[in-house]
Amino acid sequence: METEQLQDTELQDRVTFTTFIIPEFALAYKMTVQEAYRYLKKYGGLDYLYRHWWALHTDTPYWAIRSMFHICRKNGGLR
Repeated sequence: METEQLQDTELQDRVTFTTFIIPEFALAYKMTVQEAYRYLKKYGGLDYLYRHWWALHTDTPYWAIRSMFHICRKNGGLR
C-alpha cells in the first residue's frame, strides 16, 4: 500500500512539473503552449523531460527550459 502511494505521489509530481514547464518553455521562446508541446515532442524535448524530470525540477525553471532547448536544437529544432 505504501509503495502505491509513493508511486501515485511521484506521478502527480511529474504531471505537475510537466504542466508547469511546457507553458514556461512556450513563454521563453514566444510560442503558444500547443506549439511548444508539438516542438518538444517532435525534437525530443519531452522524452528528455520525462526521463530527467526529477533532476530538472530541482533547479530553477531557466535551466530546465535551457536544457530542453539544447536537446531540441541537437535533434534538429530551429528555435
